[in-house]
Amino acid sequence: MKDKRDLSIYLNPTYFIDSDSSEIIDYASKNCYGKVTDIERSIALYYSVRDDIRYDPYSVEDNIEALRSSSVLKRKAGFCVAKAVLLTAVLRSQRIPARLGFADVRNHLVTKRLKAIMETDLFVFHGYVEVFLNDKWVKATPAFNLSLCRNFNVKPLEFDGVHDSLFHEFDTHGNHHMEYVNDHGTFADLPYDTIYEAFRRHYPKIFALNIDGNAEAFGREALDEN
Repeated sequence: MKDKRDLSIYLNPTYFIDSDSSEIIDYASKNCYGKVTDIERSIALYYSVRDDIRYDPYSVEDNIEALRSSSVLKRKAGFCVAKAVLLTAVLRSQRIPARLGFADVRNHLVTKRLKAIMETDLFVFHGYVEVFLNDKWVKATPAFNLSLCRNFNVKPLEFDGVHDSLFHEFDTHGNHHMEYVNDHGTFADLPYDTIYEAFRRHYPKIFALNIDGNAEAFGREALDEN
């Protein structure tokens, strides 16, 4: 049986996963109030990050500071990678081992504006989190907040600390929403250069056109089109 000393690399703060920052510690502590077990705290933190932080694909920028977990928390918005970094940080601040995972997924529900910018429905390096609970790694994906899921008619991803919660396979009508394409594995810290090199290669327009500073824009687009 492993103990947390064997998992120290997944407990320590890093530049991006700044789990030792006062903002991260305070946020995690507030949302874990009254929770006793690691599973209870993990569930509470998953839903906090999922719904407190808006999913915003228009917030992608080639700026390492913007991907620090404390920066994501301050902005209250971020794309899947940013939200995965934040969830990893708040889990580690509670001494729960956590690591980042990435996979390429094909997303069939994108807005017209986002598809025009990306020029594809393939999302490379879609970010998720693996949490070490009850002696095994469990996947958790906090990317899409509840209000956005409702606007898209997509079932929100739930997390129970036992079963993997990886991606939205179907929308509320039973239509395919996401398809798994390729797994990039797990990481103790954010592989920033690798991810952003892939973004520049797959989405050449994204940095020039993608930033409008309005975290609610994508959700409004989804509501208007659905």
